[in-house]
Amino acid sequence: MSVSTTVLPLAGVVLGSAGTLIGQYLSTRVEARRARFEQASAERSERKAALLEFLSAAQQVELCLDRLSMGEQLDDSERWQHLHALWLAKKVPELVCSSPVAQAAHDYTAALHALLRGQAVGEGTPSKRDLRFAFLEAARRELGTADEPLRRDLPVRELGE
Repeated sequence: MSVSTTVLPLAGVVLGSAGTLIGQYLSTRVEARRARFEQASAERSERKAALLEFLSAAQQVELCLDRLSMGEQLDDSERWQHLHALWLAKKVPELVCSSPVAQAAHDYTAALHALLRGQAVGEGTPSKRDLRFAFLEAARRELGTADEPLRRDLPVRELGE
């Protein structure tokens, strides 16, 4: 009888301690998983903001190129302002995104720069459109939304069709 009065409480203490340790282990695992998820979510948000900032600057340069193609004149200060904003915005994806996205942003920026400065783009160089699409596909992969490339072969329809 004396063995059971000594062993049973000890077994209870051992089981209680084991239960506490297992509970703490599981709680720590859940907390670590939550922290990783929050970190990944914050990084994705940061990348998305960087990509949107770059696309906004690129869109302003594309708008200038459209205006030039319609015969409108742009003064040099406006060109320089948009080019400065574009090159600055390009640096943000270089800091927070993967190297494929950073390279695609650089290639697209260099082409837009050459076009806005009136410089000829080298023979065999991808078009502005192809470089834009390459950047967008790299950005989609970066954000985890790319399952397959978007179809870009259909012509843009006029409004109202």
